[in-house]
Amino acid sequence: MLALVLLSFPVNYGHAFLEPYQPIKKSGITTIMQMAKIKQGYHHEGEKDDSSTTMRVASKNSDRDKINNQNNNVKASITSMASIALAISLCFCLSPPAAYGAGYVSLTPEQKFTAEAWRVTDSTFLDRTFNGQDWFQIRQDLVKTKYKTMDDAQNSVAVMMSKLGDKYTKYLTPAKYQSLVDTATGTLAGVGVEIATNADRLPVVSDVEPNSPAQKAGLLPKDVFLEGDGAKFDKTSTPDDVALRLRGPVGSKVGVTVLRDGTTTVDFIIQREPIKVTSVRNYLAKDNKQLGVIRIKSFSGTTSSAVQDAVSELKKKGAKSILFDLRSNPGGLLPGGIECASLFLEANKPVVFVVSNKGIIDAQETFIDGFDTETNLVILVDHNTASAAEVFTAALKENGRAKVVGEQTFGKGIIQTIRELSEKNGGVAVTVARYETPKHNDINKSGIAVDQSTDVECPKDDAPACLPSELL
Repeated sequence: MLALVLLSFPVNYGHAFLEPYQPIKKSGITTIMQMAKIKQGYHHEGEKDDSSTTMRVASKNSDRDKINNQNNNVKASITSMASIALAISLCFCLSPPAAYGAGYVSLTPEQKFTAEAWRVTDSTFLDRTFNGQDWFQIRQDLVKTKYKTMDDAQNSVAVMMSKLGDKYTKYLTPAKYQSLVDTATGTLAGVGVEIATNADRLPVVSDVEPNSPAQKAGLLPKDVFLEGDGAKFDKTSTPDDVALRLRGPVGSKVGVTVLRDGTTTVDFIIQREPIKVTSVRNYLAKDNKQLGVIRIKSFSGTTSSAVQDAVSELKKKGAKSILFDLRSNPGGLLPGGIECASLFLEANKPVVFVVSNKGIIDAQETFIDGFDTETNLVILVDHNTASAAEVFTAALKENGRAKVVGEQTFGKGIIQTIRELSEKNGGVAVTVARYETPKHNDINKSGIAVDQSTDVECPKDDAPACLPSELL
């Protein structure tokens, strides 16, 4: 659109998560933060230690002790690729609930819950002014309130989070949190649509997966979501809000209402099924066989290897230039964006700078040359290109490696984590860090300016149609 997580919630809600304790080995890129964890034995079960890496990204910091302390605080978190605000997946990181402190003994279960939610937010939130709130007074009010039910306590936490002035920092009800967990473990399914926002900030169908329930039912790109599973949607609804409604148990049905062509209301009853998303696709341009196109729908730990394979395949077919289609790419796993950018950069090039809520700067840069540092690259973006996709775009643009065309990107330069709360009381999503581009530009809420403005409404399977003739 996820424990220190580097992101991109997609599209207008993208995520970029830095995997807290699983070493990134897919394309041989390893950060110093990750290598420290490898030495400590934090290998994911079933993942082998491959020392013959072909490319790495360095993590530099003048205060290693702070970094190590920070890593220890986040090593219990688990991330999962957040993607494209799909109705079938969402980027997030999970961490086990923290133990209650000694001071909680005399509190009711509801008061303990509110105190825990406050503590998790307090320890990780990026804005240390807490949006000008009297943050400690808020805690006092929370733990002194006599709640009739846990629902009342959860509503109080939701109000507390809303006062922080960050739409990405919010309370997740048990149902929403469990939905994320079930999606990650494969027990939920969806209808197979990519969700974005249009120029009016309304949630729309951005793309439809081939042979998915949505395609079979007749959903089309640009359909505006009006209602899903009994919930109504408007300009305040995010792609995640829609996605949570469209996901559900395999075989269950969901009612969907859309507005088509601005005039016609269409109703659907769609059966949810397991969806396998192809996040990287490649093809040769129809009218220029020397132009290869790689469409990346979201970034994950396997994206860089898929992209490398795609480039090799296109070159074998005669491609001399590569066009990356990142339209409506909401981000995903931050290391995926870093690894992909590093494939095309020379050694010692900055990729991204991550700034924690304690002001610690983690510099990510390449160690050695990427596998392709010469092929001409063009990146097509739109206003829904966000987070890890913006990291990839800025890294190649500001290092003079690619030309960016299309329209200004979304501007998602902050990073979230999702933390589980005790006693199955849901979780909280908290903005924990921000990032800067290689030239130290803060793109949050502003986006990346393109080198050349172009139409972005060409079909998803014909991206070259968006390019001006001089770029073909």
